[in-house]
Amino acid sequence: MNITVIGCGRWGSCLAWYFSTSGHDVLMYGRKDSESYKELSQTYKNEYLTMPANVRFTSDLTEALTRSDVIIVSIAAQNTVSLFDEIAKTNVKNKIYVLCMKGLIESDGKRLSEVATERLDYTSRVAVWVGPGHVENFTKKIPSCMVISSSDIELSQGLCKDFSSDIIRFYHSDDLIGTEIGAASKNVMGICAGMLDGYSLSTLKGPLMARGPREISRLVEKMGGDIMSVYGLSHIGDYEATLFSHHSHNRAFGEAFAKKENYKYLAEGYSTTKALMVLAKKYSTDMPITSALYSILFENADPDKTVKNLFLRSLKSEF
Repeated sequence: MNITVIGCGRWGSCLAWYFSTSGHDVLMYGRKDSESYKELSQTYKNEYLTMPANVRFTSDLTEALTRSDVIIVSIAAQNTVSLFDEIAKTNVKNKIYVLCMKGLIESDGKRLSEVATERLDYTSRVAVWVGPGHVENFTKKIPSCMVISSSDIELSQGLCKDFSSDIIRFYHSDDLIGTEIGAASKNVMGICAGMLDGYSLSTLKGPLMARGPREISRLVEKMGGDIMSVYGLSHIGDYEATLFSHHSHNRAFGEAFAKKENYKYLAEGYSTTKALMVLAKKYSTDMPITSALYSILFENADPDKTVKNLFLRSLKSEF
């Protein structure tokens, strides 16, 4: 199968590595002025992996789209709008786009599949691929399970079959709402977990793991999704990799924030926190953990007082 991977960052490079070592013909697209693109295309290496020699590179978007039937997209979530605006201008049709990002548009809370679908012609189809796993583990052949979701169940089933290997076991889903909200919001919980580490409150990760999915499931239900998706691979199934792993950018960002240290990597949960608050207001959903994180990140709320206020909320039944 011919596969194009858009995005040369940590996860994009891993996906190109994964497909090329699984027998697929891979073309990577990156912007000509992108440092990650220049590094990979010139050295076939980055800080995470060595790229197989059979991977090809291009900075021509039209070439990247026309060459393959399946387009894997792995970029910063907030760049999704501009990318698909560019894709629409190429007038390339009848492609399968698989979005491998975990985020929401911070200004309006839109899911990334919504952004893509709004800009693509009716002949193209969209799926979302999320779940637990880090580049550092995959390149060591440490296996994991992930989920591919699409409103077209035959598409998600077919992609699961085509993409499977002894490294990744795939599950399919037709619940885009639950899958995307779950995947994006687990990064928010990851930042919370990192802050708990930074404030020496790591024992509270247990309550975070119990109560976090509850508020996310309430939002998913009000949006019309399946609450069980929150308890699957897209959200709670990704907690170990996000709330505990030293590879997790979101957890590390939260810890650095708590310690008042700079953090150089992208933490998608930062923008997702804003997006979730947009959705919480739109769907009149109580999201106390997300609200508390928002107040700390964007309103300079005192973290110690904010955590204590969560514990002073009115007593009620757990479920």
